[in-house]
Amino acid sequence: MSNNTSVTAPASSPVQSVDRAVSILELVARRGEAGVTEMAAELGVHKSTAFRLAAALEQRGLLEQPGDRGKYRLGLGLVRLAGAATVRFDLSQQSRPACERLAAQVSETINLAILDGDAAVNIDQVLGPSAVTTHNWVGQRTPLHATSSGKVMLAHLPEAALQERLAPGLDRFTPGTVTDPRLLRTQLRTALEAGFAYCVEELETGLNAVAAPVLAQDGQLIAAISASGPSYRLTEERIPEVAAAVKAAAAEASARLGFLPIRR
Repeated sequence: MSNNTSVTAPASSPVQSVDRAVSILELVARRGEAGVTEMAAELGVHKSTAFRLAAALEQRGLLEQPGDRGKYRLGLGLVRLAGAATVRFDLSQQSRPACERLAAQVSETINLAILDGDAAVNIDQVLGPSAVTTHNWVGQRTPLHATSSGKVMLAHLPEAALQERLAPGLDRFTPGTVTDPRLLRTQLRTALEAGFAYCVEELETGLNAVAAPVLAQDGQLIAAISASGPSYRLTEERIPEVAAAVKAAAAEASARLGFLPIRR
């Protein structure tokens, strides 16, 4: 039997490639900069493999070569990603006190949500003392047209972006879901003028909610704070009272994020 028989190694799995790419980023972060030879030694792979990974990271802006020395350093793409994460963490941290006070005041479940494409995503939740549900909304994507937070977000969209989200049609979740774009637009105009939006059993039967906008320093909508509860307790008659409290909490969160309303 010949000793020259070669065995072809299996191709790297996507998970292995991701792990190696992260290891490269960690190496460069530790050392400030690193070349392909150092990367290959760190990973225990051939230089050609390390070069391909570094090139892919450079293409996405996560690494950059400041000169012709063949050394890589962290790229501005990481700053962009870190900035997005920081904004989310700051948003939750700065809004939490207002949400906790609101939960105690209205005795309902309070959620903080952000816009993510065609959905609202809840990133924080505070349960009020009267909350009868253990449902955790954090991380869940909810439809914009059938939730109070979603309606707040739609109300603040430019016309072109709003039309894009309404064009595919509006799904029905309960008999109370608003599926007529003209009626929804009327509700959105009212929400913009009143400073809050509400839903009456539109996502789930027996669930009502009220939401108000959280604004960033530049006045642009960054999130929405909502109070939701069972329809027998958070009744339609109670919505104006709860809306006033939700608006105050959202205004407090906005102020903590640097928003200064124009005094007239």
